[in-house]
Amino acid sequence: METTIPTSVSFDNVLGFELEVIGPKPGETRGDPVESGVELASNGLVHTGVWEVTPGTFPGVKDGICELMHFVAGRGTITGDDGTVTRIGPGVVMFTPDGWRGTWDVQETVRKTYVIVRTR
Repeated sequence: METTIPTSVSFDNVLGFELEVIGPKPGETRGDPVESGVELASNGLVHTGVWEVTPGTFPGVKDGICELMHFVAGRGTITGDDGTVTRIGPGVVMFTPDGWRGTWDVQETVRKTYVIVRTR
């Protein structure tokens, strides 16, 4: 079923959204990170939503998708396999292309909005 992607969502709404627990983050190497989220809209190709994860370290992989993330809460770093380190926190925007791989190290629960586009 095709849904309509919202044209705007306020900052307070993003921080206040009740998220559904997805579960423990697979592949964790430190801590017990748990992810939660809510999909706001999807048309099968483009997905938008709000996601958060509790502190811990875990791998990240983008296969068949690319993602634009806007962080609204929390603190941590994301290190790409190419060595690029991005400090994440409120106001940071990050793009990960199809094929990206790296490691998340979350020190303080991170919440972000996202747009994921299927590339294959």
